[in-house]
Amino acid sequence: MTLIAESLRSALELISQPVVMEITIRSIRVSGMAVVIAGLWALPLGITLGVLEFRGKRIVKGFFNGLIGIPTVVLGLVLYLILSPEGPFGFLGLLYTEMGISLGQSILIAPIMVSIVGGSVEMVGKEVKDLILTLGGSRIDSVTYIAREATGGIVLGVVSAFNRAIAELGIALMVGGNVFVRGSALNTRVLTTAIQMYTARGEVELAIALGIILLIIVLGISIISNFLQGLAWR
Repeated sequence: MTLIAESLRSALELISQPVVMEITIRSIRVSGMAVVIAGLWALPLGITLGVLEFRGKRIVKGFFNGLIGIPTVVLGLVLYLILSPEGPFGFLGLLYTEMGISLGQSILIAPIMVSIVGGSVEMVGKEVKDLILTLGGSRIDSVTYIAREATGGIVLGVVSAFNRAIAELGIALMVGGNVFVRGSALNTRVLTTAIQMYTARGEVELAIALGIILLIIVLGISIISNFLQGLAWR
């Protein structure tokens, strides 16, 4: 217990170190960009999937629900093979870059957005859509109203996607490579890869410091999300 307490004390002292702050900011930037990229198509698709009724809808929903559990290390391996210089998209030069990690994470989190947003929109109910159409509203009006009513679920989908992105390791390690060159803009070391590396090196205090920051980010965003959902549902 004394060793654990000492490690925690040392970790708290390291939280304010420049290297820790740099890794933290990079992690937020990379995962935030992943959410933006995924949201450009996953949010509209989720809303559409929740509003429309069509043959095979259950299969489509099952497909995206199944993708939520895809192992990140497997997706990371696939992306590495695709983005490597010998791969079909190697010419893009995305391997071992922040954008490469963001792209990979966006593929990982898109099914989360589609499933949560689609389910939230669907819960608003077909009756609401029919009522709006009956009252003379257009289909665009009905979709707009349903999306507004499902704001809490949409926020939950975005937050869940961000938390999944910032906490994953496989893609960040295999696509990003955990590169660190002091004073260079080519660094790809993020919180999860740094925690893994410092733990392997035996620098437990620094790993704990980064772990504490990761937990604060995830829990803090979740609390803010719950607050925003509460406002949206009033």
